[in-house]
Amino acid sequence: MSALLFEKSGHVVTLTINRPDARNPLGEEGDGDLFAETCARINADRDVRCAILTGAGKAFSAGGNLKSMRERSGSFAGAAVHIRERYRNGIHRMVKALWNLEVPLIAAVNGPAIGLGNDVACLADMRIAADNAIFGATFLKVGLVPGDGGAWILPRTIGHARAAELFFTGDTIDAATALSWGLISKIVPADQLMNEAKALAERVCRQPPDVLRMTKKLMREGQGVSFDTIMEMSAAMQSIAHLTADHGEAVAAFFDKRKPEFKGE
Repeated sequence: MSALLFEKSGHVVTLTINRPDARNPLGEEGDGDLFAETCARINADRDVRCAILTGAGKAFSAGGNLKSMRERSGSFAGAAVHIRERYRNGIHRMVKALWNLEVPLIAAVNGPAIGLGNDVACLADMRIAADNAIFGATFLKVGLVPGDGGAWILPRTIGHARAAELFFTGDTIDAATALSWGLISKIVPADQLMNEAKALAERVCRQPPDVLRMTKKLMREGQGVSFDTIMEMSAAMQSIAHLTADHGEAVAAFFDKRKPEFKGE
């Protein structure tokens, strides 16, 4: 059984972290390749318009594997230089693959999202959570830095002060606090989480698929480049959008007072 389940229904792909017996640890050997290949598969499929990421069982992801850390095995075996390379080729490759996913990603946080699990959730464009979810950036509590890029990811999600509070105290927060901090956008009963995530994904899928991907690209790039660069990128992408069949269909549907049918053309 794969550690990352892949299910496509219509225009939506659901990815499920599938190590429920250990609360879905991430960063295991092979995870870099697994996530990179899966995200490349989604990016290459022009029929996919949205993806959902969730966890099997009672956790979204409890983060890195503490048992392997204690035993100095797997990704954490050997000299420091070897551990560094496993971070680069494993955890970092996984994080970069999710960051570079071209379609909108919804994190359906079904339980604890701790450490690496919290940062993986933050790589999603939208996050909704079950009412029993908890969140934490607890790296310091186990004597580690946020080695997964969390020092870049988390402040951009909830702001510097909130991120500093989570990192420096090691505290966890409940779903209600996560909502008030802007870490998630909605809380739902646990038994309704996937229905809510799928309903949100369906609303996303109603948009023209090519400009949907371009808009996500602009938002991603907007976090790291200058205003002038985004303006130039926006002009270039908009000139392409104006010449798509989907744009013509959207305008025609507006005047015809009907729902448009977008085909990615």
